Amino acid sequence: MPWLLLSGAIALETVATLSMKASHGFSRKAWIIPVAVGYAGAFTLLGAVLAGGMAVGVAYGIWAAVGVALTAIFGRIIFKDPLTWPIAFGIALIIGGVLLIELGGH
Repeated sequence: MPWLLLSGAIALETVATLSMKASHGFSRKAWIIPVAVGYAGAFTLLGAVLAGGMAVGVAYGIWAAVGVALTAIFGRIIFKDPLTWPIAFGIALIIGGVLLIELGGH
């Protein structure tokens, strides 16, 4: 169950971040709702994950790594943001680092 909650937190945070970009500096007021709901939901689910006993370093590390990767990928698809080889390599390094943290926690 903690992994499902963490996945939900990551998804909501990614949606909120992409919605923030879509808001164009909050000049498009309708986008404020998915930003606020997304971040509130993400932090609520992360809190539940931590209350369930997952180590904060592991939970936050996975959230950050997967969130960065998903945001970069969807930013490319939706907004045509750059996704160069150095960016992809950086994402791979972040994910590798989180995997090492996860493996070291056991």
